[in-house]
Amino acid sequence: MASSSTALSRALDNRNLLGLLFMLPAAALLLLFLTYPLGLGTYLGFTDTKVGRSGIWIGLENYEFLWGDAVTRLALFNTLFYTTIASVIKFGLGLYLALLLNKRLPFKAFFRAVVLLPFIVPTALSAIAFWWIYDSQFSIISWALLKIGLIDRYIDFLGEPWHARFATIAANIWRGVPFVAITLLAGLQTISPSYYEAASLDGASDWQQFRYVTLPLLTPIIAVVMTFSVLMTFTDFQLIYVLTRGGPLNATHLMATLSFQRAIPGGSLGEGAAIATAMVPFLLAAIMVSYFGLQRRAWQQGGSDK
Repeated sequence: MASSSTALSRALDNRNLLGLLFMLPAAALLLLFLTYPLGLGTYLGFTDTKVGRSGIWIGLENYEFLWGDAVTRLALFNTLFYTTIASVIKFGLGLYLALLLNKRLPFKAFFRAVVLLPFIVPTALSAIAFWWIYDSQFSIISWALLKIGLIDRYIDFLGEPWHARFATIAANIWRGVPFVAITLLAGLQTISPSYYEAASLDGASDWQQFRYVTLPLLTPIIAVVMTFSVLMTFTDFQLIYVLTRGGPLNATHLMATLSFQRAIPGGSLGEGAAIATAMVPFLLAAIMVSYFGLQRRAWQQGGSDK
């Protein structure tokens, strides 16, 4: 009994073993809710499984069909366009807000709380609000533009393909900017004021301080926040599905919404799974960008820049 207690005590003193024990619950959750669904979805992508009917292995037939499918190619274009435009604008606006909120402003705590509001509002509720804002008959935007004489009729924001694309991008930007801004603000507050004092003594302008002090030291945070921003934008589902259902004429279908439509309402689980699996290489590419960006952390901490 004493020997067992001693062995257990020695095992718990082992940092590697103790770390492994602490990681087991998280690993079990990841295995159950991430690894298993991913593996099952990958397998289904190589079958002709339908809702209510198990399928057979068909190899790459789903992917060959999707490669020639005009709707899937349009969804890929929409996804890349949506992700690129929204992510770039979210980064620009988020960085501007972060720099602004990092200054000594009156009621700074209040403004920081207000900035977070779009991010904490449920996505479906935000989508319904934008649906009303974009309504072809009751749009507040069209009403305001009509009153000041900039347009002569209401704009059909969600009825025209390019109008709908930019309308959904605007809604995504509204929701995503707070996340970028608050995260970059946290990064800005880790930069020591002594760097700016030294740069100011050397005669550096505000732009030079931003270019040669702020931006290099903020690079690791930018890498992380932009990776999460790209991943969340690329896989966006709720906003698009509630707002447009992929319309008009599939103009706002993203790969996530098309995957759901083909798999659940359409009944073709194999085809839907193949579309979802095809998203993985793009997501891995975004993660690799973050990984290489994080290599600058060694330089930030005084080591060699990798």
